[in-house]
Amino acid sequence: QVQLVESGGDLVQAGGSLRLSCKVSGIIFSISDLGWYRQVPGKQRELVADITSGGSTNYADSVKGRFTISRDNAKDTAYLQMNNLKPEDTAVYYCTSYRNWGQGTQVTVSS
Repeated sequence: QVQLVESGGDLVQAGGSLRLSCKVSGIIFSISDLGWYRQVPGKQRELVADITSGGSTNYADSVKGRFTISRDNAKDTAYLQMNNLKPEDTAVYYCTSYRNWGQGTQVTVSS
């Protein structure tokens, strides 16, 4: 059974930082491409960042220079380091292996 479990979401003030984690099981993590998406009520889920099995990364323009995606193949875990958070980053953040999705973790940034 494939599981992706996100953690690390919280309430933080603007300018603050958070690190999200995504623990993956049930797939061969090291050969899997992974992504972080976010969604706010009434809007489509949008890509935040993704990382290939080889470590190549891609970011949405809105988070470039502030967010960093990474992976630890030894721990079957992906991360999203979020710095200089803004109120518009408030959303539910989801981890995906592109065949499966996690349940999401809430990030709220207060102004």
